[in-house]
Amino acid sequence: MTMNKKERHIKKGSYPESVHKRFADFEENIGFTFSDPTLLYRAFTHSSYVNEHRRRIHDDNERLEFLGDAVLELAVSRFLFETYPSMSEGELTKLRAAIVCEPSLVQFADELDFGRYVLLGKGEEQTGGRTRPSLLADVFEAFVGALYLDNGFDKVVGFLEQIVFPKVKVGAFSHVMDYKSQLQEMVQQSSSGQLNYRIVDEKGPAHDRVFVSAVTIGGDELGRGEGKSKKEAEQLAARHAISELRKTEGQAE
Repeated sequence: MTMNKKERHIKKGSYPESVHKRFADFEENIGFTFSDPTLLYRAFTHSSYVNEHRRRIHDDNERLEFLGDAVLELAVSRFLFETYPSMSEGELTKLRAAIVCEPSLVQFADELDFGRYVLLGKGEEQTGGRTRPSLLADVFEAFVGALYLDNGFDKVVGFLEQIVFPKVKVGAFSHVMDYKSQLQEMVQQSSSGQLNYRIVDEKGPAHDRVFVSAVTIGGDELGRGEGKSKKEAEQLAARHAISELRKTEGQAE
């Protein structure tokens, strides 16, 4: 979509030419365009910018943030429900909370350089608003809301499949699920013996190392897991072991 097409949807003079160029670059970098670019602009418009440009017609991103929060939670919930059939309701809830919490949303926003595109008032700019965690998290949610309104739920899921879901699959949030403690309790209840974890393999270059951990009891391997750290690999190995023990014991997945 060219800048001229965009301007047919946006009131002439409502934004400086530099802003139009900024969001044209954003769409090029992210790989898709908005049918209604006003939604994109609004997602990145902070209330401080609106307050300083009262003579122009602007809407801030707060309502989109409200919508995006709900859409994001639904999309993540469906992904977890379909991807992890053996997880309990409590486990799913904990994992979802870790994915949609402020620090995680800030990480996603930083990866996409969202801070660069936020429209701020001068005061907010001078006090570091562009890198403020709460602001970046809000912008990420607002963007999800805008994407939902412009392209629908499937487009949101496609976006999250690029930015969020791969991190979940490689165990980036496994630290919130203390599988090692759960496994220890299961083993103690059955008096099965001593649990041991060991790193059995390391893969990838030094700057992007992946560790493979195996968990054993009495010399018998119960499960393996891969992670970006040894602790993460151990947690995922424990999770695999829990799943195998439940199968052995005839428990429902």
